[in-house]
Amino acid sequence: MSAPSGWAGGTPSTGPAPDPDTLTPDAFAPDARGRVARLRAIRELAENGPSEKATAAQHAKGKLTARERIALLLDDATFQEVEPLRRHRAQGFGLEEKRPYTDGVVTGWGTVHGRTVFVYAHDFRIFGGALGEAHAAKIHRIMDMAIAAGAPLVSLNDGAGARIQEGVTALAGYGGIFTRNARASGVIPQISVMLGPCAGGAAYSPALTDFVFMVRETSQMFITGPDVVQAVTGEQVTHNGLGGADVHATVSGVAHFAYDDEHSCLEDVRYLLSLLPQNNRETAPAVAPDDPEDRLCDALTDLVPVDGNRPYDMRRVIEEIVDDGEFLEVHERWATNVVVAFARLGGQVVGIVANQPQSLAGVLDIDASDKAGRFVQLCDAFNIPLVTLLDVPGFLPGVDQEHGGIIRHGAKLLYAYCNATVPRISLVLRKAYGGAYIVMDSRSVGADLSYAWPTNEIAVMGAEGAANVIFRRRIQAADDPDAMREQMVKEYKAELMHPYYAAERGLLDDVIDPADTRRVLVGALRMLRTKHAELAARKHGNPPQ
Repeated sequence: MSAPSGWAGGTPSTGPAPDPDTLTPDAFAPDARGRVARLRAIRELAENGPSEKATAAQHAKGKLTARERIALLLDDATFQEVEPLRRHRAQGFGLEEKRPYTDGVVTGWGTVHGRTVFVYAHDFRIFGGALGEAHAAKIHRIMDMAIAAGAPLVSLNDGAGARIQEGVTALAGYGGIFTRNARASGVIPQISVMLGPCAGGAAYSPALTDFVFMVRETSQMFITGPDVVQAVTGEQVTHNGLGGADVHATVSGVAHFAYDDEHSCLEDVRYLLSLLPQNNRETAPAVAPDDPEDRLCDALTDLVPVDGNRPYDMRRVIEEIVDDGEFLEVHERWATNVVVAFARLGGQVVGIVANQPQSLAGVLDIDASDKAGRFVQLCDAFNIPLVTLLDVPGFLPGVDQEHGGIIRHGAKLLYAYCNATVPRISLVLRKAYGGAYIVMDSRSVGADLSYAWPTNEIAVMGAEGAANVIFRRRIQAADDPDAMREQMVKEYKAELMHPYYAAERGLLDDVIDPADTRRVLVGALRMLRTKHAELAARKHGNPPQ
């Protein structure tokens, strides 16, 4: 940094950064200009960090500094820092000799696409980003400000956990963060961006937020590290193998998004923020669409095979329907038998929940139910309409699923839909069998509008299974059981599984041409934009766990 006007000491840009305690009044001219110069020197010290060596070490790990990350996240020159001159007051273990400004966390607010966003970023160069009393107080302050202002909160995490030298005081700081995470849930969007290690109790704060972003190789999350795992269980595992980005994006489901570098990660954080409202009292920002609202989707007719046993990629269906073919998929690599995504229809943000026939034939299982259920709750909390695309043969059978609690996990999705008061539209593309059809936002659980393509098969179960149950004795007694079974399957399909059976009984609002899907959905969303619904007064529900 350059020497400020009024500086009476040595040139601060040479050698290591000066200790904050050396910037005393005696080192500056005694007039007002000297005092301003001292302020500038202190602020530059706070902004530049501990040393060039520490910055180089951060870059050598493939990581940006806290301020570089904030600059990528926020619009240019909009960051307003809060408490940059905060310093800890802890004593013992040498802490009193090292009292850097910011205390290892940079907090403040700025804008993303012109809208206010609050942010805090751990500075790994200072105490390894570890949390102490002052560090925690800064985070508490910015979280309180975000809640009061009704604006999203983004945390850029790169810290070594609790500051051991401060003992239980540091742990109490985490308690304050967790409490605020819970209070802000469903009130303002909370996004955790993991850009370094996050171990022990510190991992619970990201788990309490709405979205978790991770960067491969540089970020990890776990409750107990590899050394503890090996000591207790004898298992040998690396940090990334235990809690890296790919593990949490594909196996545990803790991470919603995973990236190769920080730049692309933070760019998608900005994109996600553009699709979310500021708080639960607002709606997501709408835009004037370039894509015609009445555009025909002729490709859909051939995209989805009539044969229910043939797979296809549901993402291609979504691309064909939504504005400009653009959508942001959440949890893309976890529980891939269901797709959840944000997109725009007619310029309005919607949440899409869709079965994926390309993975496990699109059945619902434990993970898919959890994934879809939480997404539905999030959309409902932030006034985002829901569009559900059904092609579901049922719940996944098996001992593992039953013993793993598919009943209670499936009930989470059912509870989420039944509790949702936002506009809800469901569309049956092909199969919709049994309890899975009911759970996936059928009319009977409160969908505002329910449509189907003429290829739909809505039934208790598939025709083959139904025929084996209903006509079991007749099939067994027949001279040719196989021929009799085939005949009974045809009869069942003709009587109960034709495309208009549900529509004739008022369980569908209409059967539509696939090519008209976009036009119908955009028109329905426009009609439902002013929907108002309230749940019964209560403290809160008791959802299945």
